[in-house]
Amino acid sequence: MNFYVRRFNLYLLLALVALPAGGCAWTKKKIETVGAIRIHVEAPVPVAGRTETIRVLRSQPVDVLIDEDPTVTERNIIAATLLETPGGFAVRVKFDETGSWMIEQTSAGNPGKHLAIFAQWGETISEGRWIAAPIITHRIADGVITFTPDATREEAAKLVEGLNHTAKLLNSKADQ
Repeated sequence: MNFYVRRFNLYLLLALVALPAGGCAWTKKKIETVGAIRIHVEAPVPVAGRTETIRVLRSQPVDVLIDEDPTVTERNIIAATLLETPGGFAVRVKFDETGSWMIEQTSAGNPGKHLAIFAQWGETISEGRWIAAPIITHRIADGVITFTPDATREEAAKLVEGLNHTAKLLNSKADQ
């Protein structure tokens, strides 16, 4: 039997070079987390087809009557940040000019009411939940909302990562 060392090494080399290009785990892209957020204002009275009662917080549920139309969404987000706070963590969301204006108008006109925050996050957006309902204590003029979510630190980190990725995607599409 004839054995050609040079030809064998050439074939081995070609196989090793072609292996990563063939779709094995080496070339697999990291799956990006996506996120969505909807912020609704508390409604003063029930109106058929315009309001809805939601339940916020899992450990001590609070029922809040909200306007079904969100005040701002992930389309208005510039960036999200996970903050360390005494005794826990919080999520800070910075809005664009339109979102800032909407938050300012909503907070100025509805002191003492809740801002109900619905969020979705993960590799695909399929399910979500109401994660916070902070009370409006003052006019929010800087376009930044900071809240403590009803979520684990890992869930909050995924939400922040997803919101930043979604904001980046939406801003790059807007620039085109």
